[in-house]
Amino acid sequence: MRSGALSSDCHREPFNWQKALESRPVTASAPCRVDMGGTLDIRTFSYPLQHLAPCTLSIALEMRTTVSLKPYARGRIRISSRGFKEADYAAGQAPYDHPMGLMFAMADFFRVSGVQIGIDSESPPRSALGGSSVAAVTLAAALSEARRRQSACAVISARSIGLLAHAVEESVAGVPCGYQDQLAAVYGGVNAWLWIALPRKSVFQRQSVVPRRRYAELEERLLVAYCGIPHESRDINGRWVRQFVSGRTRQPWKEIVLWTHRFVDALKRRDYVAAADGMNRETAVRCRLTPEVLDDTGRRLVAAARRGGCGARFTGAGGGGCLWALGEADAVERLRPRWQEILGQRHGARLLDARVARQGLRIEKPARS
Repeated sequence: MRSGALSSDCHREPFNWQKALESRPVTASAPCRVDMGGTLDIRTFSYPLQHLAPCTLSIALEMRTTVSLKPYARGRIRISSRGFKEADYAAGQAPYDHPMGLMFAMADFFRVSGVQIGIDSESPPRSALGGSSVAAVTLAAALSEARRRQSACAVISARSIGLLAHAVEESVAGVPCGYQDQLAAVYGGVNAWLWIALPRKSVFQRQSVVPRRRYAELEERLLVAYCGIPHESRDINGRWVRQFVSGRTRQPWKEIVLWTHRFVDALKRRDYVAAADGMNRETAVRCRLTPEVLDDTGRRLVAAARRGGCGARFTGAGGGGCLWALGEADAVERLRPRWQEILGQRHGARLLDARVARQGLRIEKPARS
């Protein structure tokens, strides 16, 4: 199969999933991400701010979520995922407000029955690295591949898988959802996403910010930390949406657009000092809007980064989960032991793998018989 090519939307036709998976189980994987300028990928913000060209930057990380499909009991779907209680429901009957409701909604979109879905994420559960969205992208890709192998479905792009995963998530979430998690999972790498208002051919424009030959350089200037507690992005995102819709916070969000653009421009020209400054200024604006985006550990990590000449920011909508830092290589190397010391004071907190994902969505080749 060509890289990035997946199956079509012929999921509407009846399909024997058990038979398709008996001899050829399917496995797919995709990376998580850290981000700058998140929330601007939600249309509540990107449409009124179109004149400012709102964008979000994502750095895909080589902490992958892997989804495997195997045959299961007829008429049922079983999902297991580290950090969550295993779930087993009759096909089409699972509640979408379940902790794994998004995965069941994706399975229902494809009319799945008689399948066991295994989800294995290398990132901590609910760590604000986009894990649930990455899992949805990976599951959609795996289900598409299972159909493609067994039937004459036409081939569609991985980009379409990302947009499908976003649409399904937004349909069951009950709140507006952004695109960046799905797109970082699909494409990998380091990209800026410009959010385009309809009616246009595409809802986003992708700009590569750091070429592959510079990934090693960037990795020397990155730290990613898990703070030991899960995040609840819906609460904070919901507050940001309500504040913005009420008209009370338009100026701060204009500032967030500005500092995101300056960060992206600085990263393109390898000016890590300027990038760190833009990162800190964007984080400061968000902390004024909602101080609880950083807990005590997060505030200590951010303060240590700033004192050391680095930038620091929470991932996603904050409120727990992860933080990441950026700066010159020597500054980051000095910051590392300080962050380790702070993280060592909370159970489960630790530094994570900060390698950039060279590849996004990937379908594993089936083993030869």
